[in-house]
Amino acid sequence: MNKFTSAVKVLVVDDQALIVEELCEFLEASGYRCVPCESGKQAISRYGEDLQIGLVLCDLHMPDMDGIELVKELQRMSGKHRAFEAIMLTGRADKQDVIKALRAGIADYYQKPIDLDELLEGVQRQEVALQDRQKNLQLGHLNQKLQYLTESIDDLYQDLDKVRRGPQGADSSGADVSDVDRVEIPAIFNQLSPRQLDVARLVGKGQTNYQIACELGITENTVKLYVSQVLRLTHMHNRTQLALALSPGNSGMRQRVTAH
Repeated sequence: MNKFTSAVKVLVVDDQALIVEELCEFLEASGYRCVPCESGKQAISRYGEDLQIGLVLCDLHMPDMDGIELVKELQRMSGKHRAFEAIMLTGRADKQDVIKALRAGIADYYQKPIDLDELLEGVQRQEVALQDRQKNLQLGHLNQKLQYLTESIDDLYQDLDKVRRGPQGADSSGADVSDVDRVEIPAIFNQLSPRQLDVARLVGKGQTNYQIACELGITENTVKLYVSQVLRLTHMHNRTQLALALSPGNSGMRQRVTAH
């Protein structure tokens, strides 16, 4: 039978070496790899060196840095790219200390002398909570990468369109396409990619996302993404403002755009 071994390491911090040794021995026998520390400064150093540390078990009252200060510093180090769950150990069940610890983001606390079986259950609960947080972090990173990818593709479309139009922006009939575009729409829309501009024009005609999707042969979700990009790039607040800017009767704006 294979012995359970957690993929997450536990940072065990207490200024009493005997307690650190006892906790590490117990947790390691239960399948957890431990990183022992006898001070807050040592814990900060070890945490920065080992990315596998995801659970922090720390004493509240320590001479150089208390457990709350330690957790806050680890949170600062983690930023938005790393997650951990913290459990506090305390020899005094002071209500204010517990409230401060919970407000600082410490997930659970146990009073000394510690019931090791209860502590193990708590560690297991926080490991599950950590897994959920890590999944959310990964999803956030993936969404950010997708956004960057979409923006890169739009930039590529713009570059390809510039090459297709040529240095003077003239089509095969000799007409200046750029000038035509400027007459038809406000200048702020010149920064859009061809696909973004297609979507913006159809919004200006009052079409729904479904109608735009059918006309361009893309999904409604893709239309929503393009509309969001257009609003962001043109600094407009909503699609109504976008539609007004592109409506045929908006001659005042066109005069201001094309006056020069």
